[in-house]
Amino acid sequence: MALLLLLHGVGCTKRSSQAVLKADMALKIPYHPSTYVCYLAQNNIVVDGILDDDAWQKAPWSKLFVDIEGELKPKPAKDTRVKMLWDSSFFYIAAELMDDHVWGTLTDHDAVIFYDNDFEVFIDPDGDTHHYLEFEMNALNTTWDLMLSKPYRDGGLVFNSWEIPGMKSAVKVYGSINDPSDTDEKWTLELAFPWRVLNESARGAKMPADGTQWRINFSRVQWPVEIVQGEYVKIKDENGKKLPENNWVWSPQGVIAMHRPETWGYVQFSADAENDTFLRQGDEDVKWALRQLYYRQNAYYEENNFYATDGKALRLSEVLLRGKAFIPEIVVHQSGYTASYPSQIEEGMWFIQNDGRIWLKKQDKL
Repeated sequence: MALLLLLHGVGCTKRSSQAVLKADMALKIPYHPSTYVCYLAQNNIVVDGILDDDAWQKAPWSKLFVDIEGELKPKPAKDTRVKMLWDSSFFYIAAELMDDHVWGTLTDHDAVIFYDNDFEVFIDPDGDTHHYLEFEMNALNTTWDLMLSKPYRDGGLVFNSWEIPGMKSAVKVYGSINDPSDTDEKWTLELAFPWRVLNESARGAKMPADGTQWRINFSRVQWPVEIVQGEYVKIKDENGKKLPENNWVWSPQGVIAMHRPETWGYVQFSADAENDTFLRQGDEDVKWALRQLYYRQNAYYEENNFYATDGKALRLSEVLLRGKAFIPEIVVHQSGYTASYPSQIEEGMWFIQNDGRIWLKKQDKL
């Protein structure tokens, strides 16, 4: 399918070159999202925080979490890993967080849970980076559920009053909680997300079919603390400012920002009970090429106060798609821009727009 690149005489200025360079620095690690095959649970799962159900015993552990910036930062001081399962009613998540001092202070639902050590889940079922859900919990099983219209960088709105009816969560502490006098081992958790809640985070979302892939990520926030007069206290620097939290994740972001759904991992739902393999979907490289255009357009706009209509201004010839220069169609309009490129696996076009949303428009059949 031939494409027309719309040109409006925007040259590749020194300023735009600097903008592109800045965009290239936005992702400091190679694009390599983590993957996990989520098997169909063959036995009932009791959500009690104890991972002793037969179904969990058969589910593989994920790789250990890494720093949110990936290999740019040291290996996390404490191990974290997850498992996933599904059945006709729920999407299940289990996690194990090693910790020699388990503590928590927040007890109100929808409090800002990451002020404590916490575990976080981010799910974008349709992978368009818009209307995704976030869930956080601490070792007291205090929870916070919210929906975002789109990432903060794109002017997203946060729906803090949004709730997950039918959600189940549980925690098991191996040791004690809020007792600095002893040494703990870990805390484990179980979550069960009902399928019906996904109707609010993806158009037409429902229980996935065999082979369906979603974008998902997990984060563990861990604050540096010390024991002062028998209590856990967040450590401060010489100026009295609290030291920043550690952010350990399943799929690294490259920067300290969880709200980059395009760099989250993939979960593939399998109707098998075990021994399935992850299959990379055919158009993911097209979507990532469009995402690189989006990064460059953002940087270009910041430098010039208007969007580029010329792929040369964004140096898109440097973006390779299956070994060839990436040449999309770019259309700038009054409210922003859209860029498109044909699907490599079906009749249709992939689009991205200035607020980051990406979608496939299939060609109508005759």
